Amino acid sequence: MLQAFKPYSPVCLQYNSFMLKPTEKIWHNGSFIPWDEAKIHVLSHTVSYASAVFEGIRCYHTPSGPAVFRLREHVRRMVDSAKVYRMDIPFPIDTLADAMVELVRVNKLESCYLRPIALRGYGEMGVLGIKNPTEVYIACWEWGQYLGSEALAQGVDVCISSWKRIAPNTLPALAKAACNYMNSQLIRMEAHTNGYAEGIALDEAGYVSEGSGENIFVIRDGKIHTPPLGASVLPGITRDSVIKLAQEAGIPLVETIIPREMLYIADEVFFTGTAAEITPIRSVDRIQVGSGSCGPITEKLQKEFFSIINGTVPDRHGWLTRIPVGQPVTA
Repeated sequence: MLQAFKPYSPVCLQYNSFMLKPTEKIWHNGSFIPWDEAKIHVLSHTVSYASAVFEGIRCYHTPSGPAVFRLREHVRRMVDSAKVYRMDIPFPIDTLADAMVELVRVNKLESCYLRPIALRGYGEMGVLGIKNPTEVYIACWEWGQYLGSEALAQGVDVCISSWKRIAPNTLPALAKAACNYMNSQLIRMEAHTNGYAEGIALDEAGYVSEGSGENIFVIRDGKIHTPPLGASVLPGITRDSVIKLAQEAGIPLVETIIPREMLYIADEVFFTGTAAEITPIRSVDRIQVGSGSCGPITEKLQKEFFSIINGTVPDRHGWLTRIPVGQPVTA
């Protein structure tokens, strides 16, 4: 028997109220420039053709000072994304990683969100774009919970989107590219218009793929299921972290195709992502998930995840890159 659906909580619809708070400096092609000088020409290739790859990375406040979560893995994914699109990033991974560390230090932030972007800039006009220069920018700013301040505990209400995820051999889902997020915008806008905090897209075959900017995990009878990379999902860094934490905790986990109706009969469902972190889903298409709140397995994984990133337990995986105090890092 279906459980009665609880009314929406307004907090779940306030996720998009965060405005950018400028910081002092942005890194551009090896130099620090003022925030307001980080500009591109309106005829840059990326404006017309969405030729950009990017990352989202969090830096957390810890007892030992600010620390960036899985910095190298994020930078490597950006370089991989650029490679897929035949975009040459003119800086090695070490240089980009050091630049992000130094950017946080220069801006004197205790915690923040980092956004490195590599884009095809001003030059020739036309689809090809391979002769246009590659511009690299890195910005950071303070940013709170992506899906709402209470979402981590209460969960969010989501819907199945009418928009499918990008299909194989259309756009590469493994690349975190700007063009892919036009698909994500359609998913997110539809969900917002219909009163939901987020949407879940199905893949070309009709199986569960991911949210507009989050990976998804489904729990049934103590076992965790998550869609495989072949289901048009981004290889999430937080996704990978949760898989490792579940394995350490002895929780069965399998990467497998997930039918839509599995979301309706699941005991627990949750999102993962750099912005969303680990956010429980309390209803799908107005059908309550489990008890309608954060379930025990989700809560267990949340507790372990936040203990590591907040520095209250040892960083046994080497996931945190500390921000040095005093001496600068060469960018």
